[in-house]
Amino acid sequence: MSKNWFITGVSSGFGRAIADAALARGDRVFGTVRKEEDRLAFEAASPGRATGLILDVRDDAAVRRVVDAAAADGGIDVLVNNAGYCLVGAVEEAGIDELRAQMDVNFFGAVSVLQAVLPHMRAKRSGHIFNITSVSGIAAWMGIGFYCASKHALEAIGKALAQEVAGLGIRVTNVEPGAFRTGFNRAGALSRAAAVIEDYAPTSGLAWDILSHSAGKEAGDPALAARAILTALDAESAPLHLLLGSDAVFYAGREQAALAAEMTRWMPVTIAVNHADTPPTVHS
Repeated sequence: MSKNWFITGVSSGFGRAIADAALARGDRVFGTVRKEEDRLAFEAASPGRATGLILDVRDDAAVRRVVDAAAADGGIDVLVNNAGYCLVGAVEEAGIDELRAQMDVNFFGAVSVLQAVLPHMRAKRSGHIFNITSVSGIAAWMGIGFYCASKHALEAIGKALAQEVAGLGIRVTNVEPGAFRTGFNRAGALSRAAAVIEDYAPTSGLAWDILSHSAGKEAGDPALAARAILTALDAESAPLHLLLGSDAVFYAGREQAALAAEMTRWMPVTIAVNHADTPPTVHS
């Protein structure tokens, strides 16, 4: 049976690749874009089944209006929370306004879409939500701390939401890609903090150089990532975490191993802080 998708950010990158894969198998896609020319181009790709919607995810009222219209026009079976960008700058370099702008799109915008879609999925007791986070939602890197923070926040929301809706027939998957050839790392698609501090040239400055010069050299293929998401959608038991790319597996594994080693090393200190009348735990 064909499905109806709601995907944010379908003008390029992961959003467009996922939309193309869904359309290719006969599904219908409501895809959001920021520009009229992108809306027309998206609809021309599959007339009648590709519906372009102008939307700024930072506008909560507009999000609810657009989602409700899509839900009334056939329903929403699958949500892909994909819109986002990367702010590059050291923690000291980036201004609070720049951080707020990053969180408004990558986190608050995504949550706004979730809150608008969930009532419709609850009403029919079915649906699958894919949050496009990043391996940066598991690990963190110098120079993109605010981007990583936005993805860590969305990761946490996805994990909490999965528990809240498990009994309502709704599935949640956090998609955690590594580096893909989506155009995300083009200098024009990255945002650099307005303030540049020389002391951070070897860290955030290096991060900017690496990211802005890596476009087109990333290992990941967005079309294959879209195929992996379709596999997760069709699976009887969908994953909560879907790492995409060998680099994502490496960095996530390294992060887990480092945490486990640190927990073991500091366990005597960690468990020595409980009251004496506290029942023993598995660690003590």
